[in-house]
Amino acid sequence: MKLDKIMEAAKLTVLSPDMTLPEEFDGVYVGDLLSRAMSRVEEGCLWLTIMNNINVIAVASLADAAAVVLCEDVRLTDEALEAACSKGVCVLCSPLGAYELCCVINEAGHE
Repeated sequence: MKLDKIMEAAKLTVLSPDMTLPEEFDGVYVGDLLSRAMSRVEEGCLWLTIMNNINVIAVASLADAAAVVLCEDVRLTDEALEAACSKGVCVLCSPLGAYELCCVINEAGHE
């Protein structure tokens, strides 16, 4: 699915400066438990979470996720932002909750 199709509807903003947005993503994983995310976040997917620490960046990097999307206007810690930039992890933010984001993504997928 094309990321630009959901950017406006999901009210997404880029938190990791100078990062190139992925053009596409291949699915979505929603979850906040890092041990679970480590086995579920797949290459090329969006990971929706409210977790904002450096461990999220490590998991996203290992999984080669398309991007991390922080829900509910959560912001990265300074340490996590630095790690995202150095590891090349694209991090986005939305004021929407995880459920609402999933609805927006689902709708865009059926257009």
